[in-house]
Amino acid sequence: MKSPLSNKVGVIFIPVSDIEKARDWYCDIFGFPADGEIMFGHLYSLPMQDTNIILDSKIYSEENTFKVSPFHINTDDIQAAYRYMKEKGVKMISEIQHDHFFNFQDPDGNHIMVCQC
Repeated sequence: MKSPLSNKVGVIFIPVSDIEKARDWYCDIFGFPADGEIMFGHLYSLPMQDTNIILDSKIYSEENTFKVSPFHINTDDIQAAYRYMKEKGVKMISEIQHDHFFNFQDPDGNHIMVCQC
């Protein structure tokens, strides 16, 4: 039987403790206006290309935060991305590794990777 599952990821959920603060923080680092609607009082969809990122305060608990990045954000310039995040005061988990990637932490403790592909 052929699999009925698609080979596309629909959305990625990130557990956050405060949906408004998380929306503002993520929109700031991505350079998006933080004027989108918070849905159902606990969901915010970041306007990403391809796969969406959904911030969700309903699923938040410290145990649910990502201790290892479940995905990475693409960049064309890893050095510029690293400098930008440091200038924004983002908590860095690693230096640039192998001239290719680094990890940072959001205010709730989720680890996220940035990678030059």
